[in-house]
Amino acid sequence: MEAKQGDAVILHYTGWLADGTEFDSSRGRDPLEFHVGRKQVIDGVDSAVLGMRVGETKRVEVPAAAAYGEYRDDLVGDVPRSEFPEGLQVEAGQRLQVTHGEDQAGVITILEVTEQKVKVDMNHPLAGQDLVFELELVGIAPTSA
Repeated sequence: MEAKQGDAVILHYTGWLADGTEFDSSRGRDPLEFHVGRKQVIDGVDSAVLGMRVGETKRVEVPAAAAYGEYRDDLVGDVPRSEFPEGLQVEAGQRLQVTHGEDQAGVITILEVTEQKVKVDMNHPLAGQDLVFELELVGIAPTSA
């Protein structure tokens, strides 16, 4: 059985930056589960799983555009300090999870803090990075027709 569009797949993965630095791995944890084609993982991993068989291992290079996108300067800007919850200590280098509206969440990186404003970077921490993944397909659960 090969993984196809709509299948629920289970896989182990390890991800590296282009320079060989490992940034994440499911090894030693539960494998990742997602439905192929439903935008639950980055495009490069989603498409790489198509056609894989259970037990197969694949190494795939994923350009930034098919991973977390290119780095965008327009996602860096100043936010009034008053927009942050009272009592929240913010400092340069800190990452905070934020929500936009009812169903959108993201992570921002604090770049600089003054009394009046906080400079934030709303790019994903891996934006602009070409990535390399080793994928091992552990299981497939086809969707019902």
